[in-house]
Amino acid sequence: MIKILCGVYPGGTYEGRIIINGKEFSFENTSAAEKQGVVCIHQELELIPDLTVGENIFLGKYPGRFGLVDWNEINRKTQDYLSQVGLLPKNNSVERCVRSHDKIKSLGIGQKQLVEIAKALARDAKILILDEPTAALTESEVETLLLLLEKLRAKGITCIYISHKLDEVMRIADSVTILRDGRTVGSSSIKDISKNDIIRMMVGRELTNLFPFEAHQQGEVVLEVENYYVEDPAVAGRHLINDVSFRVHFGEILGISGLMGAGRTELFSSIFGAFPASSRGRVLINGEEVRIKNPVDALEHGIALVTEDRKKYGLVLGMDIKENTTLSSLDEVSRVGVVDLNKEIFVTNKLISQLRTKTPGVEEKVRNLSGGNQQKVVLQKALLTKPKLLIFDEPTRGIDVGAKYEIYKIMNDLVNQGVAVVMISSELEEVLGMSNRIYVMSQGRIAGEFSAEEANQEIIMHAAVGGGCE
Repeated sequence: MIKILCGVYPGGTYEGRIIINGKEFSFENTSAAEKQGVVCIHQELELIPDLTVGENIFLGKYPGRFGLVDWNEINRKTQDYLSQVGLLPKNNSVERCVRSHDKIKSLGIGQKQLVEIAKALARDAKILILDEPTAALTESEVETLLLLLEKLRAKGITCIYISHKLDEVMRIADSVTILRDGRTVGSSSIKDISKNDIIRMMVGRELTNLFPFEAHQQGEVVLEVENYYVEDPAVAGRHLINDVSFRVHFGEILGISGLMGAGRTELFSSIFGAFPASSRGRVLINGEEVRIKNPVDALEHGIALVTEDRKKYGLVLGMDIKENTTLSSLDEVSRVGVVDLNKEIFVTNKLISQLRTKTPGVEEKVRNLSGGNQQKVVLQKALLTKPKLLIFDEPTRGIDVGAKYEIYKIMNDLVNQGVAVVMISSELEEVLGMSNRIYVMSQGRIAGEFSAEEANQEIIMHAAVGGGCE
C-alpha cells in the first residue's frame, strides 16, 4: 500500500484511486508523488552508507548556483533538520550527537532512522507517510518524534503513521484504520476505539496477555563472559565495550536492556564473531574457554544469533524460504557435498509448521513475506543449527501484535526444550514482560542486574541513563 501511495508501484499496476484535495492522481514514480507533497519514510532505511548525513538529506536536491553545490548551505540546513529530529538536542540528552559531515555508515540504526525523518522534512512534505518510524528508537527518541509530529500536525501537515506500537497510535492518532491480510477490517475515530479493540481486529481473536511470561527453572551456566572488551572500529584506542562480565543459564530468558548506543548489539555480535573489531576477554561455554573468531565458530559451539537487521544480515532476499532456512546448516541436508532437495524441503516444511510461518510454499522468495514471517524464516535458520544458546536481537521489531505473541511463545518453548535464550530489546515492556533475569547496559558497561521480581521501568531506566555529547 505504501509503495503505491509513494509511486514505487506506478499507475496501472493496481486497482483503485488515489485522491488528494479532491483530485485524482496516478504516480508513475516517487518524484511525481513528492511534487504533490507525498513523502514516505520506509521501514527499511534508504540511505547511502558512504555519503555524509548532509549529502543523504539533500540527495538529488543539492542547493547551489551555476552548477556548483553550496556545501555551506547544505551543512547549515542539515544541522537545522537534525536539531528538529533530536539529534542535536539542547540538553545533550543523547549519547552521541550527529553532524552534517558524519558518514551514514558510522551511525547506529536508531540514528539512521532519525536521519531518514530529517530527509523527509527537507522534502517539504504535505502528506508524510511513516512506516514503523520508531521501531529502532529509544524512548527519548520516540518522545522527540511524537512531539515533532504534533508540531507538524499543527502546521497543517497530514501524517499517515503506520505502527504496531499501539500506545503510540493511541497517543498520536486522530483516527485509526486497521488492516489484516491486505484488507481493511475497521476504521474509527481514536476516541471511539480502545487498544483492545484494535488488537482484536489485528489478530482476529482476543489476546488476554500480550506477554506469556513463564517462571522457568534456572539451570547450569551455558555461557560465561569475563572482563570483555570490544574496540571501536571507527576510533582507534576507543572501546565500545568496557570490562563486561555476565552469565547466561540454561532454563532462562535473559533480557538485555539499555539505551541506543549502550553497546548491546556490539557486545553480542562480537561474542558471536560477527563484529568487525578486535576484542579481548574470556568466553566460556559449559565451563570451557573457547575462542570464537567468526560466526562459523559460534555455530559449532552451539550459539545462534537472530540479528536486529533481518534483511541486511539475516536473510538473502533473492533466495527462497528453503534456501534461507538451510543456509547455516547445509551439512544437514547434503550428501557428499550435494544438497538433497527432498530433505531440504522436508526440514523446511517441518519448521514452517512448527513456527506457523505463513507462506504459499517453501519456494516463495523471502522478499515477498511480511516482516513477521521474514523474522520466522531467520528463526528457522537458527533453529536448524540446533543451538544451545539463541540470541534474539530486537526479535519483534517491525512485526504486528499477533506475530509478536507467537515469537514470545516460541521463546518459552525453546527454554522448555533446554535452549538458553538471550533477548536484546529496546522495548521496556517486552523486557519486563518476558525476562526471567535482566542485565542493563550503559555506555558499554553492565550497569545493573535484576530479577524479574525486582525489575520495573523506573529501576531499569535509572540504570540505563547516562552520557551526553560534545
